[in-house]
Amino acid sequence: MTVPAPRVRRRPRTPGRLLPLLLATALLLPVTFLVVQAHQLVDTDHDVVVRERLGVEYLRALGPVTDALVDAQSAAVTGRTPRRESLDQAVEQAAAVDARIGDELSTSERWAGLRAKLEALPERALTDREAAFTVYGEVTDLLLALHDKVRETSGLIRDAGVDAYFLQDGVGEEMPEATVAAGRLTDLATLMNRRSETERIQSLSQLATLRGAALQPANDLANNLRAVVENTESAELGAAVLTPFDAYQRAVETMALYAQPTDRAGSIDTPKLIAARNEAQQAAKQLQPVLLDEIDRLLVERLDQLDRDRLLILGAGGLATLLLVGLAANSWMSRSRDRSTVGTGSSSPAPPPDAHREPGGAHPVEHPPALEPVGQSHGADRWRPFDAAR
Repeated sequence: MTVPAPRVRRRPRTPGRLLPLLLATALLLPVTFLVVQAHQLVDTDHDVVVRERLGVEYLRALGPVTDALVDAQSAAVTGRTPRRESLDQAVEQAAAVDARIGDELSTSERWAGLRAKLEALPERALTDREAAFTVYGEVTDLLLALHDKVRETSGLIRDAGVDAYFLQDGVGEEMPEATVAAGRLTDLATLMNRRSETERIQSLSQLATLRGAALQPANDLANNLRAVVENTESAELGAAVLTPFDAYQRAVETMALYAQPTDRAGSIDTPKLIAARNEAQQAAKQLQPVLLDEIDRLLVERLDQLDRDRLLILGAGGLATLLLVGLAANSWMSRSRDRSTVGTGSSSPAPPPDAHREPGGAHPVEHPPALEPVGQSHGADRWRPFDAAR
């Protein structure tokens, strides 16, 4: 009876089983690194834009302070009692904004110094108008420095967008400078008319300097706005800007005309100059919120795009991870199925065709050949020659 040889189990090939996992891990590491890096870059850009929006909010609060301070200076120079209500209200609103975002923009210290100067301004008309012109001039210098500080720390001055850059440059630097310089120009003209002829002639150079200081930023603002309106893709910007922009430009040109002396004695047509300056200031008041709204709209669109980019990065990274894990799992399962098929296959030799089976038919049984009795075959062979001779 033949006993089949036992099957020998094959050892699982561990390196072959781990290779798909190792390859998937090797590919997953750089994918994860790229996703993390891209996500961090998007987060950085997102934080920059959010900070710029804070700058826009701060500049919006400084606009009324600038207008109220220039009006108070003109009132003090002309001998009228400054209207403290509008100035105090503007200061309180700006103080609330600084209390909320001043630490993040690093403006709290400068605002504290400026507010102290503003609160120290006299509430009644000064008898010395020349001194009032000097005192208010120092405060307006601090206010212009705060505008520059906000643009610098918020990042608006470094904005990469063409439209946003020119708009912030116009509304954050050129417009307040032009407003302050126009106020000083009209105030100096008012003081000159009260001076002697000799003093008026000596003040002509100072008047010319202030005229240039008022016209230069106004012209720069006009050029920037013209470039933005002509090149912008926003249809709303052109319609909203053109009316106050045209009014502002006409008022500035009229102000430049009336800032010229009318005679050799240096006399200035002060009423017409003040009227032109008031028109320019009113146009600037209408223009400033429009420009700030447009900057904020551009920044909001950029934030929305960054949010979409963030979702795309996370989605691409997640999809790549699922694909790599799926490929590794599929390779692992395929190798497991192959080993199972090989292990369950029959390894015993097939029974011969003539093998007999036991009545139960379970296992083939081979019968040994029949054995002859001992000595029987040998005796027959011994007497065979004699039988042949006979």
